[in-house]
Amino acid sequence: MQRIAIIDIGSNSARLVISHIYKNGAYNMVYNQKEALRLSQKVDGQNLLTEEAFTSTIDTMRSFAHMCKIYQADKTIAVATAAIRNASNGPELVAKVAEQTGIQLHIISGKTEAYISYLGVINTLDVKNGIIFDLGGGSTELILFKNRKILESISLPLGAVNTTGMFNTRNEMPPNVYNDLNAFVMSRLAQYPWLKQSNLPLIGVGGTARTVAKIIQRAKKYPATKIHNYSYPIQTFRSFFNKLCLTNLEQRKKISGLSTERSDIILAGSSIISCLLEATGAKKLITSGCGLREGLFYDYYSKSNNVPLIAKNILERSRENTLRLFESDTAHARHITKLALAMFDGWMELHKVRKSYRRLLETAALLHDIGITINFYSHARHSAYMIQNAKLFGLTHKEQIITSAIAGWHNGISKNYFKSRFYKEMLTENNWKLINKLSLLLALAESLDYSEMRMVHTLTPSFNKKNALLTLHAEHYPTIEMHQLKDHLSWFKKAFGVELKVEVIEDPEDMLLPSEEAPDTALDRLLQELDADKPAKQI
Repeated sequence: MQRIAIIDIGSNSARLVISHIYKNGAYNMVYNQKEALRLSQKVDGQNLLTEEAFTSTIDTMRSFAHMCKIYQADKTIAVATAAIRNASNGPELVAKVAEQTGIQLHIISGKTEAYISYLGVINTLDVKNGIIFDLGGGSTELILFKNRKILESISLPLGAVNTTGMFNTRNEMPPNVYNDLNAFVMSRLAQYPWLKQSNLPLIGVGGTARTVAKIIQRAKKYPATKIHNYSYPIQTFRSFFNKLCLTNLEQRKKISGLSTERSDIILAGSSIISCLLEATGAKKLITSGCGLREGLFYDYYSKSNNVPLIAKNILERSRENTLRLFESDTAHARHITKLALAMFDGWMELHKVRKSYRRLLETAALLHDIGITINFYSHARHSAYMIQNAKLFGLTHKEQIITSAIAGWHNGISKNYFKSRFYKEMLTENNWKLINKLSLLLALAESLDYSEMRMVHTLTPSFNKKNALLTLHAEHYPTIEMHQLKDHLSWFKKAFGVELKVEVIEDPEDMLLPSEEAPDTALDRLLQELDADKPAKQI
């Protein structure tokens, strides 16, 4: 196992994130620490970081170094962005940090910062084309990408902290001040005509973007607390922004979702977003909870584990990571998934579920047993909770909740279990009908490998007006699996309106497992005795 520490010293705050990378390639974050530094406000008239900036940065880095020691970090990656990059004595601060804490800070360029933020976004959001803005305290990085590849990027010295100081918007922002701020920002953006892109989404990275999304969620009483991949139309932002512009500092401190430490810089930060919407022509904003730190991690992970820097399929990568985190033996989960997808594909005209939901069934099937790590009994509901809260990139909030419900319902948990606001307010009655059908397919697949010996190695679904037929190809007659399957026959009739007939073809030459992985011979003989020697049977 490796322990990787990533440190990001920004213009507004400093962050330490520690992640574990396990021997099987799985990874997860185990520690997160944030400290408000406000370095952009600690620069004198000669563009020098003040003594206060030096003291607060070194104290913070000492704290980070201590935590890295406690967690026994094998590798520390530390970067500094706009505030230190732009200060004349930035290299001096870097040298003092190294001397007094042992941590080597690397000052990265604006272009590099933009690229790393792009890596964090493109590996966690399923968006093909868009414009990313990483709005920090002292700079904003802008990245245009199409077909998931960067076409243009720029770093501008416009941040929530330094713009607040420049236009004195800490308390209020009168109309004349807003007009001046708007004209200033727009004049800078006008230098980059490539920003004007018809209908491409604007993807926000950084504390200001996350805070705006959180405020909007709270105002709408959104049932989830997730910020990553939360999207909303431009009209929603305009409504929020118009109200925000009428507030003073004390009023903003009472706004739900707005932290006290950010209440003084949110006016300037939101104004920059407003200008970006105007300059780009975007009609929708997408909030990314991942950016620079995640980009640094993926860069390291790809090199150390020999995987592509940019995931071809982010849902596949994230669910594989989740599976490896909680399953020591993934063979059963993968076999269940194969069987469930075969039924989905073969019965499409029967279940009439859109093909786009296939990936939700696939995800639920792969992760349906992860709840066993909490408690075997009622593990399905534990799996549902874990899927609901897992970092499953590539799914919308609603798709993730549907996936969790499929996994939670597959062993017979009724709809009544899912009583949280997230389920009640996110899902319609049609969603529940869909979940019922997909849960049934997962339940059938689970039954067909109940012994976890993969005796049913392939299956062929078909149907007519009277019956649905499931032809099973098995090494031997799967007694245990057939017994479990009977429990779902009435569910099948209720869900699909036809009877399910099952045929078993004993087909040892098509065994899934190689001979050295075959079931225990004593158990093998017992099953043969129980099954007799009939080549095909029906229920």
